[in-house]
This record gives sequence, C-alpha cells and structure tokens, in this order.
Amino acid sequence: MTSKKDLQIASLLAVVLFITGLTCYAAFPPPAPNEPVRLMFHNAAGKVLFTHGVHNTEYDVSCLDCHHNIEDDEIYNCSECHEATGDESMPGRTDAFHAQCTGCHQDMGAGPVECNSCHAI
Repeated sequence: MTSKKDLQIASLLAVVLFITGLTCYAAFPPPAPNEPVRLMFHNAAGKVLFTHGVHNTEYDVSCLDCHHNIEDDEIYNCSECHEATGDESMPGRTDAFHAQCTGCHQDMGAGPVECNSCHAI
C-alpha cells in the first residue's frame, strides 16, 4: 500500500511538472506562419472561410495563381488595390473575389461554384 508521504511527493511532483510545462508553453510559443492560415471574409451574403493551407498544399495552387501583384517577393493584401466598390479601371473586392475564386474552381473542375457553398457561415 502507498503511504501518505509517497502520495504527497507524487502530487507535489505533478504540480511542479505542470507549472514547468505551462511556463515553457507560454515562454516559447511556436513561430507565427508567414501567411494567415485562415481568412474570414465578412459580407452581406454570409461569411466565407478561406484556408491558405488547403489551397496551397492539397490543391497545389501557387501564390501567383491568386496574388497576381507580387513584386520583390512581397505579397500585397487584396484590399490595397480592390476597394469595396470598383470602377472601370479596377474591379471591387466582391467582383474580384468572385471572378478569381469561382473562375479557378470552374477551370480546375474542383471546388464550390454555388453561392451557398462558400457563403455557408
């Protein structure tokens, strides 16, 4: 049978190891990825969740397939050029996303093309 002193030592050891693990987890977080893992687009038709990882690794889509404005290895945010509403010289964000995403899905024969498939959240 285990003595009371052995149980106290085991409990103290468990607490010390838990605190050590928690301290190491807080002190040494994993590095942030270079690009966002997921993006949530908020809009009137319903939120759209986009995952870079799935498109990049599973579908082998390169950065240049979507980010057509890469200069000096720097990728710009779509909103830097595509404003909420577009004009003759530059399509708005909604039109640009629909053309880029739906067009690629149709060209590749994969991915959703129906509105409620992306605007599901």
